[in-house]
Amino acid sequence: MSELTKAEGSDNELAFESALRPKSLEEFIGQSKVRNQLKLILDAAAIQNRTPDHILLAGPPGLGKTTLAMIVAHEGGQPLRLTSGPTIQHAGDLAAILSSLAPGEVLFIDEIHRMARSAEEMLYLAMEDYRVDVMVGKGPGATSIPLEIAPFTLVGATTRSGMLPSPLRDRFGFIAHLEFYENQELQQVINRAAKKLGLEIDETAQQEIARRSRGTPRIANRLLRRVRDFALVGGKTKIGVDEAMGALKLYEVDDLGLDRLDREIMKVLVERFSGKPVGLSTLAVAVGEEQDTIEAVVEPFLVRMGLIARTARGRQATAAGFAHLGQTPPTNLLDGLLDL
Repeated sequence: MSELTKAEGSDNELAFESALRPKSLEEFIGQSKVRNQLKLILDAAAIQNRTPDHILLAGPPGLGKTTLAMIVAHEGGQPLRLTSGPTIQHAGDLAAILSSLAPGEVLFIDEIHRMARSAEEMLYLAMEDYRVDVMVGKGPGATSIPLEIAPFTLVGATTRSGMLPSPLRDRFGFIAHLEFYENQELQQVINRAAKKLGLEIDETAQQEIARRSRGTPRIANRLLRRVRDFALVGGKTKIGVDEAMGALKLYEVDDLGLDRLDREIMKVLVERFSGKPVGLSTLAVAVGEEQDTIEAVVEPFLVRMGLIARTARGRQATAAGFAHLGQTPPTNLLDGLLDL
């Protein structure tokens, strides 16, 4: 899949994003409901002079979960400790982090659903009673020593909230579900990023980039970088619609935001299998890609756009999918899609 339309960020991409991150809820674009809810939680905690409730941010990658965690710490005037679920594979790893937290510190755990089960169980007690039980010794002589920890605010981020065990999910005082962005909001994101980068870009070019950003600010910023590079190499000081369209065409991002792999999957479903249901393993072999990549990265966007459907018999192109490739759907297509 094209790096341009992946919602996950590389190290270079994350460094670029950090320069563009808003520092406050007022600067943060989009997610108005979540912003208002967070502001209420933070203001109430400040009035009562206590640490804010634990917060879970759920939603697809690239929508601003890490940025919101940073804003929570910044708005409260507290330090931020960042870690991720995959790095916490033992209860001892988590105990070391928790025991070193300063009073009021914000602990951000990205991909929290990927923590080890033993660490999750330790986190239950830490979130509720601000203490952890550390096991000392082995075998029959092992003893549990309670260790008090400073009050803290946990901000967890997950792309798969359904994988969190109920006891952990229930201990969050607030669960925010981030939604994909509208094109108008993405245009505001692009306009703000352009100003931060000192770029002059007209409104039509912003609209074209926004339309192809798959509802994701991270992708919008990434496409803006490529358009900037295209204009720079072409000797242009102002980015117009021609520069934007030229860069997007060069990187094979079409008017719906589909990239090369997306279109390959659509062509397999539409042309090779004539709209008939196709199993995931067959589809993966046909396009030469891993099943996990198709299921977790490519398929959600195509389903959300209404281009393919997941049926009981496999993945199947919809009438909109046929139309996007300029093809006429078969007459029995509707029957197949209803057989769920």
